[in-house]
Amino acid sequence: MVKAIRVYELGGPEVLKWEDVEIGDPKEGEIRVKNKAIGVNFIDIYFRTGVYKVPEIPYTPGMEAVGVVTAIGAGVCDLKIGDVVYHSGGAMGTYTEEQIVLADKAMSLPPIDPLVVASVMIKGLTARFLVRTWFKVEQGHKVVVHAAAGGVGSVLCQWANMLGATVIGTVSTKEKALQAKEDGCHHVIIYKEDDFVTRVAEITSGEGVDVVFDSVGKDTFQGSLACLKPCGYMVSFGQSSGTPDPVPLSALATKSLFLTRPSVRTSGFSNDEMREAMKEVLANVASGALRVRVNHTYPLSQAAQAHVDMAGRKTSGSIVLTPES
Repeated sequence: MVKAIRVYELGGPEVLKWEDVEIGDPKEGEIRVKNKAIGVNFIDIYFRTGVYKVPEIPYTPGMEAVGVVTAIGAGVCDLKIGDVVYHSGGAMGTYTEEQIVLADKAMSLPPIDPLVVASVMIKGLTARFLVRTWFKVEQGHKVVVHAAAGGVGSVLCQWANMLGATVIGTVSTKEKALQAKEDGCHHVIIYKEDDFVTRVAEITSGEGVDVVFDSVGKDTFQGSLACLKPCGYMVSFGQSSGTPDPVPLSALATKSLFLTRPSVRTSGFSNDEMREAMKEVLANVASGALRVRVNHTYPLSQAAQAHVDMAGRKTSGSIVLTPES
């Protein structure tokens, strides 16, 4: 028996239950992994609250972790007991001390802190696809990044800066503004003090920006559209403040705007594409091109508190859960 977080009904953080579970031995094509660091992402809250549909109930939350291989099933040739691996692949279940994982969804890691990898991979992949695929950021572009001090926002600002963009970040506090500056924002707007639409207009001399990367949703959506220049791109990739109100197509026509709602889960990337992107994230972290901020760690048993703090915007950078065993 191992300890894990289980969810029997959708709802608030109180539905996260700390329980004993049986996991068994790996079957053909599977490995057993003892988790060392578990990434916490806002998508975990989306599933828990029903914004995204869970495959089944009850379930164990969590989309990514780093751990040590403790057993291998038949047919597994490229991994061995003792290997440190990152595992994800879309199936939930990482909020647990140990678990069974499909071997082809695990990637052997070079010597690197498990906390760093667990904290950055999904966020780094999201940032990478945002600036390289869903909207190709180029030298001279002006971009707005909401929640610039958050887990994805921190990496996204750095990556957009690396590509030569002028980065405008929005944050809630002066402390987060300092972090956003360090992470590559040329301009930081504290939205509790200033109207971000007005400030973006001032910063761009009324021209607007090429793209807005918006993970906040309801509270920022209409303002984000207002920040765009003609033929600008609104990239909505999250909704931490709630689902945006419906937008009539005619609202986009006023400036010939483009609107997209991408997700790594639904973009149809192949395993090879995902692994290449993962290697790119790790290479940028290893070289120091991307600063990883593991600002908050919680024992796995306190996952509910981690969710409370993240949803309440009390955190910055990344959150990692650590099994006690």
